[in-house]
Amino acid sequence: MKKLHCACAAVALFFSFSFVVSAQTLKMDPKPDQKQDTRDRSALSGKRVQASMGTDGVQRIEILGGEYYFDPDHIIIKINKPVELIVRKGKDASKFIPHNMIVKAPEAGMDFTIDLKKEPQTIRFTATKTGLYPMYCDKKPLLGKSHKEKGMHGMIEVVE
Repeated sequence: MKKLHCACAAVALFFSFSFVVSAQTLKMDPKPDQKQDTRDRSALSGKRVQASMGTDGVQRIEILGGEYYFDPDHIIIKINKPVELIVRKGKDASKFIPHNMIVKAPEAGMDFTIDLKKEPQTIRFTATKTGLYPMYCDKKPLLGKSHKEKGMHGMIEVVE
């Protein structure tokens, strides 16, 4: 019985040491050619971007979805003008972790859910009501926080 307790203690000590080493390794400074991600994913970054109006009268904006963020996370569009959101996964997004973008505002002409992919996808709509409308990822692992809780959310602002 003593051998079993000693073996369990040794295994626990080994895994504790491995965890500490791994945690310290993760805190190391990035290599010079890597850009450090300084995003605060718990709140909107404040990056407000106005959709650009094409010569065809369509507002267009590209949105990247990465590891628990949208970039930009606050877009501004004009009411009653057609919109094209071009959405895709960012380069830092894992191919093993699914992400999506959801906007549920049928009263304002926006009601869609799209799974993000590496290839760009276009969402077309015309906003019919001014206001602020949330966009978010609803994916959630079996254990832990949802992607939205980890910061993968944003806002669509519809203005006159």
